[in-house]
Parts: sequence; C-alpha cells; structure tokens
Amino acid sequence: MPPALPLVYLDEHLLLVSKPAGLLAVPGRGEDKQDCLSTRLQAQVPGALVVHRLDMATSGLMLMARSAAVQRALSLAFEQGRIHKLYEAVVHGHLSADGECHEIDLPVGADWPRRPRQQVDHTHGKPSRTRWRWLAHEGPHSRVQLEPLTGRTHQLRVHMQAMGHAIVGDALYAADGGDSAPRLLLHARELSLAHPVSAQALCFSDPTPF
Repeated sequence: MPPALPLVYLDEHLLLVSKPAGLLAVPGRGEDKQDCLSTRLQAQVPGALVVHRLDMATSGLMLMARSAAVQRALSLAFEQGRIHKLYEAVVHGHLSADGECHEIDLPVGADWPRRPRQQVDHTHGKPSRTRWRWLAHEGPHSRVQLEPLTGRTHQLRVHMQAMGHAIVGDALYAADGGDSAPRLLLHARELSLAHPVSAQALCFSDPTPF
C-alpha cells in the first residue's frame, strides 16, 4: 500500500495536497504508470477530481475538486488567471541579483521529434509568460522565484533553459541531463485563490524541500 499523501487543506468542496517529486499526477500509459497522485488521493478522499497537473519531476501544491461543479469552476479560474501560483527553483549559473521582478515572454510549443520535450517556437508556439525574481546565489547556482502567468506544458523549464539557466536536475532541458542533482529542483510553493463556493480568499504554502 503506497503511503498516504500529505493534505494541506480539506473541506467539502476542494482540497490541496503536497505532491512528492517523482510521482505522476495522473495515470500514464502502461501498467507501470498507474501509480499516481490522483489514484492515491481517491483512496484517501473518494471522489477527488483533478483540476490541474504538475510534471512528474516537480513537487508541491496541487489543487483538487470534490465535485464536478467545483472542478469546472476551478478549471475556469485557472484559465482566466484567477488562481495564482509561485514556484521556487534552483537554476544553473548566476542570475541578476537586483531582487526585481523580470518577465520572460516566449511562445512555447511541442518539440514533436523529441516528445515529451517542449521548445520555444515563434511559428507555432502558444503565447507563454513567466515572471521571475532572484532570491540567492548558491555556489554556481541561483535560487529563484518563478510565477507562471500562462500554463503551458513545461513552461518554466523551457523558459529558464531559453535564458541559459536551466533548472538544476532537469533531465530533459539541462545540458548535463540532470546529473547535477538527484531530482528536478522545482517546487510549487504557494497557491492562492478565491474559494469557488464561499469566495473567501485562500492562500496556501508548502515549504520548499531543497
């Protein structure tokens, strides 16, 4: 029996869970990819429904709904940018230490010959924006806060690679194939939203584990 997942918040309408790195958000193709967050969580909280996903290699906060109506409401809130997420990452190299917020605005699309990789694609890519801020220098690396303003697949990973500062431990996008860390150093640290039923302002955090 897989271990129970740590619940950050639970009420009759929604819940938040802390996803460990290395666990799929939803089942993949093949018998060896059936163990995932959604399956484990439905054993803990029957009827829990997926609203959004994190990459298998990424840890941190995932929001789930407890009814189809709330799932639709939360999905729409994500689409309209009314749910805000902050990530923390460690990246290769030294970024500007000015402490200011900067924005990356580069379209992202599928790198079809090398799926599941994505890439900056100025012809077919979808508009993609990420806000970033330097937090600290750590040896040859930088710790940064990342805020996705759009929600493309692998957006944060592709944008940081495009800047020449791939996320440490990234097996897909780092030049060393992720060998410099035992996991991808990317964590969904904060999530804030208006409750879809009560409209109460909610803000949650999950300490960065690296």
